[in-house]
Amino acid sequence: MRQSSVRGERGRSAVPEPREDGEDDGPPGGKEPASGDAGYRPSGPRRPKRSRGVRILRWSALTLTVLILGAAGAGYFYYQHLNGNLRKEELDLGDSKIGKPEPNAAGQTPLNILLIGSDSRNTAENVKLGGAKQDADRKPLADVQMLVHVSADRANMSVVSIPRDTRVTIPRCTDPKDGTVYPKTVGAINQSLQHGGPGCTVATWKELTGVYIDHFMMIDFSGVVSMADAIGGVPVCVNANVYSHDSKGHGSGLKLTKGTHNVKGVQALQWLRTRYGFEDNTDIGRAKAQHMYMTSMIRQLKAGTKLSDPGKLMDLAEAATNALTVDHGLGSVKKLYDLGNDLKRVPTKRTTMITMPWEYGGGGEYVLPKPGDAEQTFALLRNDIALDGKDKKKPDTTPAPTAPKAEIPVVVQNGTASTVLGPVAGRAAVITSELVRLGYAKATANSLLISQADTTVLYPDEAEQGDALAVAKALKLAKSAVKSSKSVQHVTVVVGNDWRQGTTYPKAAADSGDSDKTPESADALNGEEKGCMKVNPGYSF
Repeated sequence: MRQSSVRGERGRSAVPEPREDGEDDGPPGGKEPASGDAGYRPSGPRRPKRSRGVRILRWSALTLTVLILGAAGAGYFYYQHLNGNLRKEELDLGDSKIGKPEPNAAGQTPLNILLIGSDSRNTAENVKLGGAKQDADRKPLADVQMLVHVSADRANMSVVSIPRDTRVTIPRCTDPKDGTVYPKTVGAINQSLQHGGPGCTVATWKELTGVYIDHFMMIDFSGVVSMADAIGGVPVCVNANVYSHDSKGHGSGLKLTKGTHNVKGVQALQWLRTRYGFEDNTDIGRAKAQHMYMTSMIRQLKAGTKLSDPGKLMDLAEAATNALTVDHGLGSVKKLYDLGNDLKRVPTKRTTMITMPWEYGGGGEYVLPKPGDAEQTFALLRNDIALDGKDKKKPDTTPAPTAPKAEIPVVVQNGTASTVLGPVAGRAAVITSELVRLGYAKATANSLLISQADTTVLYPDEAEQGDALAVAKALKLAKSAVKSSKSVQHVTVVVGNDWRQGTTYPKAAADSGDSDKTPESADALNGEEKGCMKVNPGYSF
């Protein structure tokens, strides 16, 4: 069915007629998927009449992908009303033993938030926006997934998208609502949402990346529309006329002339969903378009031009709380407001957005994390290294050990408790024996099993940094593996999932010259970078 025209040069928009198949996308190789496209959470109850006594607190940017919350802290009853709008679910439905990162010297820890776009058609409004009436009763898919990493010092922010058809191991998850246990399986990462909810998508990301995730936020089709309207539109640009529609029913219906347009409402949703019409008509091009939308939105909201009116702030707060499903740790306006203040501190020029390095698998039917490059990207996040490569370098110092190695107590802990790979029994004992052989006579094994991606050497205070560096050198670990930790009492070696066998560390002993750089295959976009989306010639007019 041909869709009705949407916003053009004069700024008019209309809700497009949904196609019967509801699908504008397929897997990266061009084949049609089993179900629909990325989307977002419905709006909720109407905002009550405002009281003159309501006092609006100052605006605060909440987060990316149409997730900005302004106006926290109106009157008590309105505050409670906004809290009631928020939907809340469990953060992690898996069995991961990945721990929260250690605080830095200033007591700060990184912040990791998983943003999820659901393709749910569970309401009439979502069916109208997303099409695919036959999918109205299907469990939603997590067709947009982005991990937002905010550095411990809040000096930079990195955003990593993953193609929805990426083939991964989805760990065992238990649905907290009915107790259903979904066994470990291999499938497209967007299917993880069907294994009990967003908490299983979080569990999947933790096992894929080794990154601890603090929070999630989820939004669906109608949520995007309401948020885009409340924001007042976001400027986007195309390098040619584009109409995302063809005779086979492919396309989101987006129709724009060459140049810059302020998209809002349904048209904003079409931009975020467009696959056919951008670059090579794959999910990779769509992720780039989403990054452009997000960086433009951040620039606009930080300028504050749309948020100077108290009424608009209340509208935005209403739309945001109605649109979001969050974990219980973010389940109040106050917590969202505090999060917004953290994110607001990050300079736009220190924001970097990338797509996980990938390669085709299965003859182009799906994608896989690109060997080497994907793990290098995840390691940067785990080690709180900015993807823009602009972190200040610390002086390379090597303090002397405090005592002969035979007198230095060293604790060894097994960190191979991966729920995907399974734990390797006895790793702490094996490496303890190796340290004793190397002359560390006071090395002992800790029987507590944890999960950690990277092998690290921890030390409790600066006085023992030289001891930790000496232990790392003896085990042929890089200096970057040595970290300060207030949770240990002695130098502690945590044997990670990167060292699951043998006594010789499998990675290079010295830091690679490129280990702290984002791979070229990640296609990085800086937060201040302005550009136009490349239109596929087959979808131009």
